[in-house]
Amino acid sequence: MKLGIQSLRAYNFFYFSLLSIFISFVPVYLTFRGVTPGEIGMMVGFGSFIGILSQPFWGMVSDKYKTIKRIILLTLGASILVGMMLFTTNHFSFLFLLVGAMYFFLLPTDPLTESLNYRVAQQHQISFGSIRTFGAIGYATASLIIGWTVDQLGMDRLSWLFLGYGLLAFVFALVVSDAPSSSKKLSRQELKQFFFYPKTLQFFLLVLIAATPHRTNDSFLGVFVQSLGGSTGDVGQAWFFAAISEVLFFALSARILQKWSEIKLITWATALYTIRYALCAMAPSAEWVVYLQLTQGVTFVIFYTATIQYLYRIIPEEWKATGQTILAVLFFGISGIIGSIAGGWVFQQWGGAALYMVMGILSLVACGYSLTLWRSQRTEEIQS
Repeated sequence: MKLGIQSLRAYNFFYFSLLSIFISFVPVYLTFRGVTPGEIGMMVGFGSFIGILSQPFWGMVSDKYKTIKRIILLTLGASILVGMMLFTTNHFSFLFLLVGAMYFFLLPTDPLTESLNYRVAQQHQISFGSIRTFGAIGYATASLIIGWTVDQLGMDRLSWLFLGYGLLAFVFALVVSDAPSSSKKLSRQELKQFFFYPKTLQFFLLVLIAATPHRTNDSFLGVFVQSLGGSTGDVGQAWFFAAISEVLFFALSARILQKWSEIKLITWATALYTIRYALCAMAPSAEWVVYLQLTQGVTFVIFYTATIQYLYRIIPEEWKATGQTILAVLFFGISGIIGSIAGGWVFQQWGGAALYMVMGILSLVACGYSLTLWRSQRTEEIQS
């Protein structure tokens, strides 16, 4: 059991290191290739649209064949090949298509990995955070290493870094154990009832509103830091601070989730998102934005772990992988389209400070809506 858990932790370390290259540095790479913020927004928006289709697709394939590991190996292997092409081309049309292909293969690997982590944690009666923490460590260290390497050796080294992290993730994915699957037959009628249940619709709407500014930050943090005079190394440092703060809160997530309800934690997280983005908008220099990323743990980790636990509590057992991908569609797909296209336009028209102020306002709306759901939940508990 210990060997299987350690292998899964190592896989998380290298997979999220790989993911950091794509999420943190692709916008910076595209800027290096002469792509404007508006065009970056269009590319990421197109990729997010692809993700809307690909993430449920791979999730349903996983549920149908009752395997997560084999689907991860397929999507991860394809991601390595596509990524190598992406980081070695400078033609706009090829970049556009290859970014879309990465969203088809690499992004769906994330919810599948989270589902694998959660199920294995449940099987061995350990906390989800004790596994996922290693992914955060990988993301943090890779962000720092990649930012430094690119500053010292040039942007062209991204392809080799991507290949190295990708191959190590693939090797550890080969040796991890597959997640236990439900023996209950899939029921589309049950899934339909689940999606049209009012609480489910309210929950997904909340996720969409809160995730949109988060995904906008994913797309434009690097570009914003550089617009304030920061270097590629500063971008790497910003993502390092964000990810290292995740390590602490993933480690504490099990205790936090036991102490407070999911909806209460989501409310507090969205309130802190509001403060975080408003402070970024008012930051006088790139250094301020870099250090503000230390709040990532208390915002993203609390929000994300609370939403996963809430989802797993209300979704039927046999649809857990599909439910995880639907959550990912909202978190990385639809919100990514809105955040990247609208965010790219706002950035190009009025600048990064205006964009982050809009993100703060959206987070405030999410906080207000979450507070409404929290109060509604408390009223139901009192009445019952």
